[in-house]
Amino acid sequence: MKKNIAIVAGGDSSEVVVSLKSAAGLYSFMDKERYNIFVVTIVGQNWQVEWSDTEKITLDKNDFSFSRNGEKTVFDFAYITIHGTPGENGILQGYFDLIHMPYSSCGVLSSALTFNKFMCNQYLKGFGVKVAESILLRSGKSISNSEVIEKTGLPCFVKPNVGGSSFGVTKVKTQDELQPAIAKAFSEGKEVLIEAFMAGTELTCGVYKTSLKSVVFPITEVVSHNEFFDFDAKYKGESEEITPARISDSLTDRVQKLTSAIYDILDCKGIVRIDYIITEGDVINLLEVNTTPGMTATSFIPQQVAAAGLDIKDVMTDIIENEF
Repeated sequence: MKKNIAIVAGGDSSEVVVSLKSAAGLYSFMDKERYNIFVVTIVGQNWQVEWSDTEKITLDKNDFSFSRNGEKTVFDFAYITIHGTPGENGILQGYFDLIHMPYSSCGVLSSALTFNKFMCNQYLKGFGVKVAESILLRSGKSISNSEVIEKTGLPCFVKPNVGGSSFGVTKVKTQDELQPAIAKAFSEGKEVLIEAFMAGTELTCGVYKTSLKSVVFPITEVVSHNEFFDFDAKYKGESEEITPARISDSLTDRVQKLTSAIYDILDCKGIVRIDYIITEGDVINLLEVNTTPGMTATSFIPQQVAAAGLDIKDVMTDIIENEF
């Protein structure tokens, strides 16, 4: 009998539109001969199965099931592709743990930690991972321009601390831009992260592990046509994404080994993508860890899977079957 798979998308952040695109990508990638696949959207209290373009069915939150024409469907597995709360920060993972539903991504602790960029980077710093100088601001707190400049210098990045990296991000070049950038970031969340700018080559590397295998994908080099890798660079083609990256074999090996090590340190599960900046002298600096990376047809992970000579359908099956 085919397993029933829920691709869980939506969420309560500005990245809901990206999540829905990832859900469409995942639906196209999965093996429909092996699985019955449904897209489930979670937006606030509204949990629905997207039965068709015109029919949406309310989900029963007691057991994550739905009924149609008197027939009840219970899911066997949830593939979480919410970029932001509640699917990237451990909240949904906790719910699935409570109802004993297998799911694709990291567990509660790993998800909560990686979602908080400041906490995650400070934690990994204790393992010798290099990160940018940074400042964390919580809601209701303020900071002077001089304090920021003393700690991080200019230019610097101001962004929401919890959430994706597509909204509320500003590259600040002058002190007059600092306070408006902080206000913009606070409009996306209750914590703001201010990070020193690091000049260098931006790289990203995907990885997944199962009980049977460990797969670190080829590295992608990101060349944004904009000031940084913002929403337009990510989703409107205003960047070059080169896979494999134009870096030496030795640096490739170091980045891939670090990616694998971070995955293990954080006790990750499923597909994870880790972003870096390579500064002068081939120093590897961590930017962030993404535990529900974008899965649109043109996202980094599908590119890297193809560059590795793998079939994305097989990768999806690996992720699902590892939970049974």
